[in-house]
Amino acid sequence: MLYNRVNVGSSKIPVLALFVGSCIIEMEGIKMLNEAILSSKNEYTIFKYDRYIIRFRAPYSLERYTQVKEWDNGYLVVMAKYSHNQEEEEEYIDLIPILEDLYYDANKFLAPIKKVRIQYD
Repeated sequence: MLYNRVNVGSSKIPVLALFVGSCIIEMEGIKMLNEAILSSKNEYTIFKYDRYIIRFRAPYSLERYTQVKEWDNGYLVVMAKYSHNQEEEEEYIDLIPILEDLYYDANKFLAPIKKVRIQYD
């Protein structure tokens, strides 16, 4: 594991980043009650909750997530737009193994999250 302080975009917010394998988790001063945000940037899926930002590899042709169809305590069913297809496709994301690889108690981390929404800056 490697810890490093980084800046998020141009906001100059200090962030503690934890690099484990192909996942990155960052902690910053964002507070969201019972709601998480899903997005993507470049080749990463981004999941934000409370002061945490978890980034992990996305499919190579992902353009963007368009809709959250279901949230079930760590398991997401979303609609996604891919560059190789005109139509949106259903995609499945399981956060539990990602959180466990980061040595987080997945049940404790996910329990307060009641809703996930898509948001792009």
